[in-house]
Amino acid sequence: MTTAKTLLQLAGTDLDPPRLGDAALVLIDIQNEYLAGPLALPDARPAIARAAALLARARESGAAIIHIAHRGKVGGLFDRGAIVAELSPRAGELVIEKELPNAFAGTDLQARLAATDRKNIVLAGFMTHMCVSSTARAALDLGFRATVDADACATRDLPDGRGGTLGARTIHEVALAELSDRFAIIARGDVLK
Repeated sequence: MTTAKTLLQLAGTDLDPPRLGDAALVLIDIQNEYLAGPLALPDARPAIARAAALLARARESGAAIIHIAHRGKVGGLFDRGAIVAELSPRAGELVIEKELPNAFAGTDLQARLAATDRKNIVLAGFMTHMCVSSTARAALDLGFRATVDADACATRDLPDGRGGTLGARTIHEVALAELSDRFAIIARGDVLK
């Protein structure tokens, strides 16, 4: 039996993550809605701690930093959704609001990234299977090289369509495996410097 390989591995693609100083860090939807209530993520706190450390390193290295915040309908989920305190944007850091899962859809994210003159983007945030995944997939189509910090992302349990539940960690790992096949480099541990 042969060892499974991604399409990127089969193509001989360079899978080394970029240096943070040469990249743009895009923090996606790391908002208070994911800490309590119907969208609470079981691994939100560890992912926030990891994202905060990543953000600190990105600031030190001179990376371009873009915060993405999902804006919901008044009275619904993400009404007045706020970025968690640990990842509060600093003066000069761009904040882009979006209404769809893909952070490029209906926003000026592509133009803002182009203005940084960086083709490498590092993604972190919520939820792995939804907004992180759709943004990474779109990034490929737009000519960006995406890296996902696996430990700075989290997701939630989902129904399995048969009356059961698929656990958040399984959903997270499957989403990362799908992305690793063609759409993104998956970084684990402290490889992003």
